[in-house]
Amino acid sequence: MQDSMRSDHGRMLWSYPSNAMKQISAEKFKTNCLALINQVKATGEPILITKHGKPVAKLLPAETKDDSIFGYMAGRAKIVGDIVSPITPIEDWDALK
Repeated sequence: MQDSMRSDHGRMLWSYPSNAMKQISAEKFKTNCLALINQVKATGEPILITKHGKPVAKLLPAETKDDSIFGYMAGRAKIVGDIVSPITPIEDWDALK
């Protein structure tokens, strides 16, 4: 990927690739905070907040947990031994006599 240059009224500006993280000054962030939070939540794309052109913070989407009851214990138990055979011998079962 190559960055491309373009001119804007005598100033040189850099156009970054579309996959580069969006940047915003702290002043603009303060003005548009709620809208930017909603944008990050909707798109999942982080925003880099800068002061005087230097990075100071990142606005990232929060990790969400699935509220489903199915599979929530997956990976938390360990099967040890035989889970099919009975614990006691079948001869000891009174119900089969």
